[in-house]
Amino acid sequence: MSERLQKVLANLGLGSRRAMEDWIREGRVSVNGKVAILGTTVDGSEKILVDGKPIKLDDSPLVRRIIAYHKPIGEVTTRNDPEGRKTIFDSLPPIKNGRWISIGRLDINTQGLLLLTNDGEFANKMMHPSSEVEREYAVRVLGTLTEEMVTAMKTGVEFEDGISKFDEILYSGGEGANIWYHVILKGGKNREVRRLWESQGLTVSRLMRIRYGSYTMPKSLRQGHSIDLDIDATKAILEDAGMPFRIENFYAPPENRKAAYKAKPSKRFSNHSVTEKPKTSSVDSSRKMKAEFGSSNARKTSSRSSERPNRTSSERPTRSSKPNNRRYDRD
Repeated sequence: MSERLQKVLANLGLGSRRAMEDWIREGRVSVNGKVAILGTTVDGSEKILVDGKPIKLDDSPLVRRIIAYHKPIGEVTTRNDPEGRKTIFDSLPPIKNGRWISIGRLDINTQGLLLLTNDGEFANKMMHPSSEVEREYAVRVLGTLTEEMVTAMKTGVEFEDGISKFDEILYSGGEGANIWYHVILKGGKNREVRRLWESQGLTVSRLMRIRYGSYTMPKSLRQGHSIDLDIDATKAILEDAGMPFRIENFYAPPENRKAAYKAKPSKRFSNHSVTEKPKTSSVDSSRKMKAEFGSSNARKTSSRSSERPNRTSSERPTRSSKPNNRRYDRD
């Protein structure tokens, strides 16, 4: 069965279908010794070269891998940056089949959820406007939002690259210069969320993507870290793209992968502030154990402890066991 060349290359994990079309236009792909053109179809028997290197067509099913990455501010969503800035690909785990393809982008000043995969066909379907996959963002806005502004942004604002709008604008908390909203849209234009707010004379001081389609970023996922989607999340996200789930395509990560990537939360967005988790000292732990299991006098003591000289309360060293509950904001 013949298929379009760009689709075959995308399914091999070389990039999204759109990127493969660009490669073909640039003359980087040849089929049986001839430079390929858009519209070329292949059935797997051809000799395909990309940048002069042969591409092996494998009939075995693609083991699709999908990860969620928490992008920090300051990283760019590109493979090679001419300015030498850090890219998201510097922080991603290694992959054996194909290479990582970013499903959508976030600009350098935006943090939050990025989905990445080695399946170009899946990435293309997730990004295509016809799929109408929702994106949800948490936005901190400077300025006073009026009902008229809400109506305008939900009705649609016309830009040079088309009309953009929010499907939902929900107040999330805060006051003064720290007011947060959640916005939902289906578009994927460049800086679309910021431009919509700026069209009403308001300034976005902080922007975080928290959901893409059916997948919401776990609060335990730290900035600069990634996690593989489990089987339930994979089924749901494939349904968003209109693709079937097949167990032979599912990547089952090692059992300890989640434990390796899942660290204690450093940031929580639910109350729009970050609270440092109280630390429990060894003194606290000792007191807790005594309360649960009784004092040491009720148990046998070792000869070493019996020979230990008694100290008065004034001679005993004092250690503060008060937990550290200070609040901070790294951004």
